[in-house]
Amino acid sequence: MIVCSCNILSDGDVKACLKPGPECPRTPAQVYRCLGCSPNCGRCARTIRAIMDQALVDAGVEPIAACNRGCCPTVLEKVAAEPTL
Repeated sequence: MIVCSCNILSDGDVKACLKPGPECPRTPAQVYRCLGCSPNCGRCARTIRAIMDQALVDAGVEPIAACNRGCCPTVLEKVAAEPTL
């Protein structure tokens, strides 16, 4: 599905740049940069944020306010350190 008609970005494009690690975008603006473009009208920013949040849920990670959301290493390290049942 196209989420940004200005830059012709799909939800798949957004998800593809959400790989865990230090280069992982933490904001919609960083997603644009990761994909080699910049926001134009900005109407898609909420949708991009929702895709980012859903990717965390799908990965079994809850966004936490102190981490500025996203797949930042702090969240991933916390999850990795938790004991598994």
